[in-house]
Amino acid sequence: MRSSLPSNDDVFQSQGNDNILAHVLFCLVKSRRSERPLCLVTAHIYCLGYLHAMMRLASLTTMLTAPIVRVASLRKCSLQEREMDMCKSSYKIILGSSSMARRQILAEMGYEFSIMTADIDEKSIRKEKPEELVMALAHAKADAIITRLQSLGHLEENARATLLITADTVVLYKGMIREKPTSKEEAWNFIKGYSGGHAAVIGSVLVSNLTTGTRKGAWETAEVYFHEIPDEVIDSLIEEEVTFKVAGGLMLEHPLTSPFVEAVVGSTDTVMGLSTSLTEKLIAEAL
Repeated sequence: MRSSLPSNDDVFQSQGNDNILAHVLFCLVKSRRSERPLCLVTAHIYCLGYLHAMMRLASLTTMLTAPIVRVASLRKCSLQEREMDMCKSSYKIILGSSSMARRQILAEMGYEFSIMTADIDEKSIRKEKPEELVMALAHAKADAIITRLQSLGHLEENARATLLITADTVVLYKGMIREKPTSKEEAWNFIKGYSGGHAAVIGSVLVSNLTTGTRKGAWETAEVYFHEIPDEVIDSLIEEEVTFKVAGGLMLEHPLTSPFVEAVVGSTDTVMGLSTSLTEKLIAEAL
């Protein structure tokens, strides 16, 4: 949208009230350049006795500021998008996960990627601390996928860097680590325990540069507080079997679950399985 600001010639060749308007315009532009508060400009105009100009000040302010702010915003977004596109085109990404939530998050971050899953026995990997466990599982998933790529001959030298993203999530409830429930009874007890209480979610992200061999990983935590969850809602979740696909049976984004989430302390993306800020940071470090 183009600004409807009058040209200098049109303004300063006007007569009567238009000369007053020109002075107001001059004061406003000068204020923007010197970053003087608008209230000082308004006081200056009032003291000069330009009452008619004051009546039109509101419309002039909108006319002057809106197009300038809009253009600045467009320029900023354009530069950011251009830099992101140039950077993202220099490498390709493999998401090592079958999680629909992680796929959605990574896609919403603006990345194009392929998907490979790691067929590992997660129960065979045990650690006492949840932070150590999620990192160990992320590394194990990366190792399994890299071995698979090597066997398929897909790790040939390439001009573009290839980044493999793996992740893992567990829930910590009353000091106990909870992974994906293995039975309906366990899933029901998991969700019932969250009702009216809270749980911590620990999520890891590991970015492996398959071209250089560099690995960068870290973990984040978030806490979820719940209202009382009715038994019939828990029954419906169990019947849909969605709880068996996520750590601790905790699918925050599910329409049956979300109304009973009181608060999330930390990143919602961490709870869903892939912290966006952590992923962006690790991608930059791995390149």
